[in-house]
Order: sequence, then C-alpha cells, then structure tokens
Amino acid sequence: MRHFSLLLVNILAFSSLHTPSVTTASTTSNLPKMQLAQKLNCNNAQTQAVINECAKLSYQNADKKLNQVYQQLVSTLERSRKQKLIAAQQAWIKFRDNNCEFETSKYEGGSISPTIYFSCLENITKQRTQQLREYLKPDA
Repeated sequence: MRHFSLLLVNILAFSSLHTPSVTTASTTSNLPKMQLAQKLNCNNAQTQAVINECAKLSYQNADKKLNQVYQQLVSTLERSRKQKLIAAQQAWIKFRDNNCEFETSKYEGGSISPTIYFSCLENITKQRTQQLREYLKPDA
C-alpha cells in the first residue's frame, strides 16, 4: 500500500510539472501575431503567409486612397448629386466584394486564396479611384 501511495504522489507531482509546459505550448499560437508585428519585407516575401499579408496591406493602401478621393469628391457636390454618388458607391462596393469572392472561389481552400482576394480588391479599387478622380476634373 505504501508503494502505491508513493506512486500516486509521483504521478501527481509529474502531472503538476507537466501543466506549465502545456501552458507554454498553448502560447505558441501567438507566434504568428508576434511575427506579423515585425516589419514585413513585401519586396522579398518568402512565404505564402507573408505574401498574403502584403497583398492585404497593399489593398488597404489602395482603399485609403479611394476614401480620400471619395471624400474630396463628396465635399464638392450639391445635395442631389451627393446622394446619387453615395448610392452608386454602395452599389459599387457590393459589386466589388461579390466579384472578388467569385474570382477567389477558384482557389477556395488554398493558401493563395487571400492573395487572390486582396489583389482583386486592390485592382478594382484602383480602377474606382481613377473613375472618381475623373469626376473631380473641372470639365466633368
């Protein structure tokens, strides 16, 4: 019986030692977030994860420019034209999102899927930005 008690104590001691290593192991899920916090080298992306993140950042940059041009245009329009532009922009956003989801569906489940999606968003967004810039021209 004493031998059994010592065995039980040892099992409990080892199981309590094992708990911190499990906790440490669970923190490794934060590694991708920590790696993404580092500066990305989008000119020399080496992994699909980095390529995906760079594509996302590139799209976000294009979206920021679009919003700047859009706000600039909105501020120049009288009320009735402003409402029409808002409606057009909302319809355009639905088109853009649906179109890029369709384009990406060919690669669904693949690691390249986010790159395809964000590249599509970026390209269409740049086109729309150029369209809105044309409206800012005096003769438009």
